[in-house]
Amino acid sequence: TALARRAERRRVAARPGDAAPRVVIVGGGFAGLQAARALAGAPVRVLLVDRRNHHLFQPLLYQVATAALNPADISAPIRHVLRHQANAEVVLGEVLAVEPDARRLRLADGALPYDFLVLAAGATHSYFGHDDDWAPLAPGLKTVEDALEIRRRILLAFERAERERDPVARGALLTFVVVGAGPTGVELAGAIAEIARHTLAADFRHFDPESARVILLEGLPAVLPTYPPRLQAAARRQLERIGVEVRTGARVTGIDASGVTVAGQRLPARTVLWGAGVAASPLARTLGAPLDRAGRVKVLPDLTVPGHPEIAVAGDLAAVASDGAPVPGVAPAAIQEGRHAARNVLRALAGRRPLPFRYRDKGSLATIGRAAAVARIGRLQFAGFPAWLAWLLVHIFFLIGFRNRVAVLAQWAWSYATFKRGARLITDTAEQWRAIAGRRAPVDVGHLPAEPPPTP
Repeated sequence: TALARRAERRRVAARPGDAAPRVVIVGGGFAGLQAARALAGAPVRVLLVDRRNHHLFQPLLYQVATAALNPADISAPIRHVLRHQANAEVVLGEVLAVEPDARRLRLADGALPYDFLVLAAGATHSYFGHDDDWAPLAPGLKTVEDALEIRRRILLAFERAERERDPVARGALLTFVVVGAGPTGVELAGAIAEIARHTLAADFRHFDPESARVILLEGLPAVLPTYPPRLQAAARRQLERIGVEVRTGARVTGIDASGVTVAGQRLPARTVLWGAGVAASPLARTLGAPLDRAGRVKVLPDLTVPGHPEIAVAGDLAAVASDGAPVPGVAPAAIQEGRHAARNVLRALAGRRPLPFRYRDKGSLATIGRAAAVARIGRLQFAGFPAWLAWLLVHIFFLIGFRNRVAVLAQWAWSYATFKRGARLITDTAEQWRAIAGRRAPVDVGHLPAEPPPTP
């Protein structure tokens, strides 16, 4: 329409020229996206680079993994999010390395120069030196692909149990081990328990889904180790109330295709999920900057890299302290760091000194199941339904896009009223299923009852 054409002409006219300082942002997560938005209207060219075309709301990724939500409910195309920001462009590409001395990024298909760089590439899974052995057997949860793989494994375990005659083998199929009792592990374990006891309770004919075991393992003395002791105890009680077996002080020493070894004890389990550790993006190593044990960059108080004031690091990739305490790797911290990095870019352009980053802790929330959660907001600590309601409202508020908020709220309301989960799809292709079946011993289906004869 003519109105749309006029609006596009105004956007084009507002775009800075090629001579404007180029601010490149690596990563379209919370930190990167907030940095880009904070530069809206500034006399700079913003280029956001990500190897995926979408922003993902990671705190709800476990709900995709447990069939409560679809991937589109918690994600939004980055181009769509930034469509009205005239000075922003999106580059779909994979960054292989940062070349600080040349002020250039090396991509898989070329190079990209920058005047300022905000590195917010996030983190991946850490298996504490067992990546090659354990990663294929115990998937973690960082991407949509991870969530769909976990969903596939959970649902397939129930399907295979329906056809398994041996009670010992069926017991292993129906045992789900979650390693790590941080927020991700607690949320996964609680959701799997609810799937078994409510969602699938009436769906199978040859076994009782409520007989499934969900075991949550934590090497430290308590679940949710970063939370206050009162909330740790409340979380454990709520987990055990819905049937999760919680084992603390339980360090995993081995994982294989048939189970987990914990301090010499064998746990037969065909589904093992990982939520115990994270490692920073390998891009951190290309900066030549000091790193911590998790591979995060030890940045200066203003979030810049020592010796390179034009490079800021934000989100899970940054190791920084605020008021003497380490800043946690959570979404609110990443949002604040992204905005702060952008603010310091503008200060540098104005010839002003950068400001140190100060984290404003707005609290912590972790959900356990239906009307069960724990929350710390300021000095307040509470659990149960009020904490769950606070968790729901906060996550709805931070979701990107009106459509996402409406869709998630509607799905949650329906699930709460009916105990149903509407995304129970196993997304194997026929070729994948044949490969899976070929690695297993054939299953005797003769014990399954025949179809009743048709009614005359």
